Amino acid sequence: MEKREIQDKAKPSRSFDWGAIRRRRESIERAAEQGWAPSAEAATKVFRERARALAQEPARAEALEETLKAVAFLLAQETYAVESRYVREVYPLKELTPLPGAPPFLLGIASVHGQILPVVDLKRLFELPEKGLADLNKLVILREGSAELGILADQMLGMRAIPVREIEPSLPTLVGIRAEFLRGVTQGPIVVLDARKILERILTFQGPNKDT
Repeated sequence: MEKREIQDKAKPSRSFDWGAIRRRRESIERAAEQGWAPSAEAATKVFRERARALAQEPARAEALEETLKAVAFLLAQETYAVESRYVREVYPLKELTPLPGAPPFLLGIASVHGQILPVVDLKRLFELPEKGLADLNKLVILREGSAELGILADQMLGMRAIPVREIEPSLPTLVGIRAEFLRGVTQGPIVVLDARKILERILTFQGPNKDT
């Protein structure tokens, strides 16, 4: 009998601290809720990162936009440009040899690094007013394959990256041969010339008095 009473006393109690269990459960639930709902500081950080990403989208789109790389120059106080892949170099015109019987826009020939090139005055070709710098001493040398010639410029303006979508096909005021050699006009305005057509037409020009 005494032995059984000793065993009953040694048996662990089965009573539970329900208050502690409830507090533990509530603590776990709060921790879980905090894991899904960020703090005010964390939420602000997320919003800032999203705003920064959205702000960069236009810049990325602009970088991906198709542009025309062109060499720009002044001619009769207007800005002209030709696609850079047709420009071999810009060369200072030092000497010019006239060609008797040549059309008025073909001023003559010049030696560039020992190579003889025809020199074209676009002012006369396009019938532009004789205004701007008097000394046309910048020669923009156009090239495609073996075809090469130089066009005179009043002043060089350097490289331009022109968005293709901004180039309008034509203007009502541009007619005749000027419109024929025109690739388009921007709102700038920049008159974008078709260098390939200039090379093709000028180098194959037959002249008004040539017998057929």
